[in-house]
Amino acid sequence: MTALLRLLFGRRARLRWIHLILGGALAMPYVLVGSVVVGPFTGVDDVFGSLTLQLASFAVGLPLAAVTSLFPLTRPLESGVVRWLCGVGADRLAYGPARTKGEKGRTAAWFTLHLGLGGIVAGMSLAVPPFAAALIVLPFVPALRDDPGLPAFLDHAWALVLAPVAGAVMLVALAACAAGCGTLLARWAPALLGPSPEDRVAAAEARAADLAVRNRLARELHDSVGHALSAVTLQASAARRLLDSDPGFVREALAAIEDTTRRTVGELDAVLGVLRDGDAPGTAPAPTLAADLDGLLDRTRAGGLRVTATVAADPRALPPPVSREAYRIVQEGLSNALRHAGGQVTVTLCVEVRDGQLRITVENPVGPAGAAAHPSGGVPRPGGGHGLRGIADRARLLGGVAEAGPVGRTWRLHVRLPLASTT
Repeated sequence: MTALLRLLFGRRARLRWIHLILGGALAMPYVLVGSVVVGPFTGVDDVFGSLTLQLASFAVGLPLAAVTSLFPLTRPLESGVVRWLCGVGADRLAYGPARTKGEKGRTAAWFTLHLGLGGIVAGMSLAVPPFAAALIVLPFVPALRDDPGLPAFLDHAWALVLAPVAGAVMLVALAACAAGCGTLLARWAPALLGPSPEDRVAAAEARAADLAVRNRLARELHDSVGHALSAVTLQASAARRLLDSDPGFVREALAAIEDTTRRTVGELDAVLGVLRDGDAPGTAPAPTLAADLDGLLDRTRAGGLRVTATVAADPRALPPPVSREAYRIVQEGLSNALRHAGGQVTVTLCVEVRDGQLRITVENPVGPAGAAAHPSGGVPRPGGGHGLRGIADRARLLGGVAEAGPVGRTWRLHVRLPLASTT
């Protein structure tokens, strides 16, 4: 019983009833226009004195409503009202103007349906409650029985006994009719006001593009900030150990920390600028292999890591996308070595162009001299592995391939990036 009452008189049912009454209010101008047509056609001056002529005016006005629904704001306004009053999910509705013929046809069908059912329910809501209330109080108010507008059979005793029941039943029937029409509109709203297949494809593409941007920003933050934190940690640790015995090294380490943090703050501003402004106008350009490799090696060596670098390629001749991604790949490879192998090993870096590919190889020993350049090679680290995944993503976006793993007693990262097909 409680569920039935909630279905008929609950908050959702009441809101949908209001939605239907709004449809009836919107239908009134069209009914008036229809009466202008029906009156002269039938030769009757008072169209609203006849229920039949009222319904005829209503029927004439609905096609006019369908035509006016082609107004661009119809679908956005109707979708907004349906969302709040009918309880339809926002993702199941379209909020832009109807542009294609199919969208316009579905919008016209919805607007006509809303005004049609709304007009009927609104008319019933105006007529039924007063009559039902009169029936309910009829046995208790003798003066009402003298009303010439009441049916003659209500003078009988049995009619007076059943009148309150009939009035209550009429009110429940009105609520059931409003609830049924409201449920019908809520069920049809996604089909008639929802996004078209083209809209869904466009939304999916927009979500995919947004996800790609988020992943790219996550890689940039991981590579730049992660490398900086690893370098600063080792530099600070080395400076603390040699604070009393080698002040000159401490000064160099502090200078390296200052340079690393300043550069990282600039890169962080660039990434946050993309988040704020979309294209981040005026932010610092992304580092590249051509312009920033030497500085990266110097900062890494200042952190105590011994790096042997062989660059058998002209970084300035590389395509800009390859140069940018190659810098991040080298940065992440050295950052892994800093984090996991420490400063007691020698890392070998080789950058060369061979067979139309830029080849990047980073190697460092594993075992007693240094655990590994990645968690899978020895020492586990919570949350590890994102760097290699980012390297693989960067290589794949350029049509290349990345391989990482132990080779004997050496941890080896090898990346191949094609040059000819890069755009």
